Amino acid sequence: MPSTPRPDMRRARYGRYVGGPDPLAPPVDLRDALADIGEQVLAGASPRHAIRELLRRGTGQQKGLEDLMRRVHERRRELLEKGHLAGTLDEVKKLLDDAVLTERKTLARALDDGARFAEMQIAELSSSPAKAVEELAEYQWRSSDAAQKYQQIKDLLGREILDQRFAGMKELLENATDEDKQRVAQMLDALNNLLESHRRGEDTTQEFGQFMDEFGDLFPERPSNTDELIDALAKRAAAAQRLRNSLTENQRAELDALAQQAFGSSAIADQLGRLDANLQGARPGEDWGGSEDMDGDEGMGLGEGTGALSDIGDLDELADALAQEHPGANLDDVDLDMLARQLGAEAAVEAKTLADLEKALHQQGLLDRGPDGDLRLSPTAMRQLGQSALRDVAKQLSSRTGQRETRNAGAAGELTGSSRPWEFGDTQPWDVTRTVISAVTRAGAMPVRLTPEDVEVAETEQRTRAAVALLVDISFSMVMDGRWVPMKRTALALEQLIRSRFRGDDLTIIAFGRYARSMSIGELAGLGEIFEQGTNLHHGLLLAGRHLRKHPDAQPVVLIVTDGEPTAHLEPNGEPFFDYPPHPLTLARTVEQLDAMTGLGAQVTFFRLGEDPGLARFVDQMARRVSGRVVAPDAEGLGAAVVGDYLRARKRR
Repeated sequence: MPSTPRPDMRRARYGRYVGGPDPLAPPVDLRDALADIGEQVLAGASPRHAIRELLRRGTGQQKGLEDLMRRVHERRRELLEKGHLAGTLDEVKKLLDDAVLTERKTLARALDDGARFAEMQIAELSSSPAKAVEELAEYQWRSSDAAQKYQQIKDLLGREILDQRFAGMKELLENATDEDKQRVAQMLDALNNLLESHRRGEDTTQEFGQFMDEFGDLFPERPSNTDELIDALAKRAAAAQRLRNSLTENQRAELDALAQQAFGSSAIADQLGRLDANLQGARPGEDWGGSEDMDGDEGMGLGEGTGALSDIGDLDELADALAQEHPGANLDDVDLDMLARQLGAEAAVEAKTLADLEKALHQQGLLDRGPDGDLRLSPTAMRQLGQSALRDVAKQLSSRTGQRETRNAGAAGELTGSSRPWEFGDTQPWDVTRTVISAVTRAGAMPVRLTPEDVEVAETEQRTRAAVALLVDISFSMVMDGRWVPMKRTALALEQLIRSRFRGDDLTIIAFGRYARSMSIGELAGLGEIFEQGTNLHHGLLLAGRHLRKHPDAQPVVLIVTDGEPTAHLEPNGEPFFDYPPHPLTLARTVEQLDAMTGLGAQVTFFRLGEDPGLARFVDQMARRVSGRVVAPDAEGLGAAVVGDYLRARKRR
């Protein structure tokens, strides 16, 4: 017999989380972001520009600011095409025409002389709706339906004019009593008194609280203090002024004339004028002078049109914040509540995710500021970029030679006392003590079961040291021929390999163009594109020789990456000399320094990029002269070629 389900059992339903960021979403993953930023920086972009581009385009599945901007502009265009701003005038004219037509029908059935006189009055009505409404103010209506339609005009105008300043007032005052209208007048007087006290610095929290206790139901924004109240009212009042500016001169005149008749007396109209003056004085920075060309088919009332223009103002503010073009801009400038109102909660979540990504880049130490105050990639970020570059090189080496990545810190296999997590392919002995400690720490109790993640292997290092000089060409042809980024990634990979696996070796990076200079890997990575002629290998070799002489007990290794013949050398006065085709003196000075490398016992390898015949002849001759090697990789294979040659040199030792 089947069991009867318990009455308190309910079927569970699962769906997408709404109402904010997904609480189960994984934390921000910076790996893809850093790789993207690093690639841009290597290509010559500043870190600040690279971050802006990343946020603009987004990462992986995460949409960027560009998509949010597109949706903002689409929403703005929808509002502009929604309708036109003279809807209230259209509605007044329709009500007036209906009232007059109904009255005429009633008069036509009447036979007295008064009816004929009334027909004459109606026939002489002004073509201006505002003037006609004024002329009918003292008219004695024969038709109750017509009189009701005429009264609707004044009620409509009053509600629309109030709705311009206070959102929702049109609906709130529908079928309003005289007491309701009197309360609105009292609210306006109290509001103006509060704003004027605030301007003088005399208002108190108690005064604001009393105002909200009495009239808070008229303010759906529920402000928490006077400044928030002013912000909300000033934004809408400025939108109302922009609506007025958007109308034709004749339409403005009609509405002004109708407004004088809207409330039956000037009291509320005077209070509204006083309110506009107070708000404009309190928030002069709002856009009080703008206008919009709204030409849709649907007529919008004053309140609806003001709301549309207020939304357009919000969208313009969002567009400015999302553009991130002003100095010191960051994504905290984006009003997420405003974004959610205009584009939906999903858009606000996307913007917050981008803001969290921006903050994480700073908070997790991937960016810092250099001595000049400019933003730059931190040593942590450079290390991660180097690891990425080295992994790419290892994959290329493995695919070429069938060898897996070398994970030994040195070929001699002598223990350093350090350990590291085991990775697939490691052949080093386990560090048993650290492996057990790792397992206990993970499990938190005994006994424990070992997992691959617990295993630590002992590191070893090579006792034989090397002094390595990596000379990289930074002449304009490296930029023009797409070799700029591969050159930098090559330096990153080599620097990472030496720092992590061959710590005893000493690497210097020498960049040579019109002249040469030693620089750190961070400086090379952030080096902007250089568009000047000159390949001063002579100066680069001078600096390389200085580095090798500082380490007389180390094996000297010189790695030269270039795509052009030497066209510059350093004069005795320290100034670079440039000539193309290469001047004989330049070639002679360069050969002289290459001979000095031989005198130091250096292993020299040329990495020739491109198919320049002159360069091919030069490096072939120089390699034979110094018993060196020539490698001619393509740009994408440069890293594997340089790292592979360095490893080959170490094995030979």
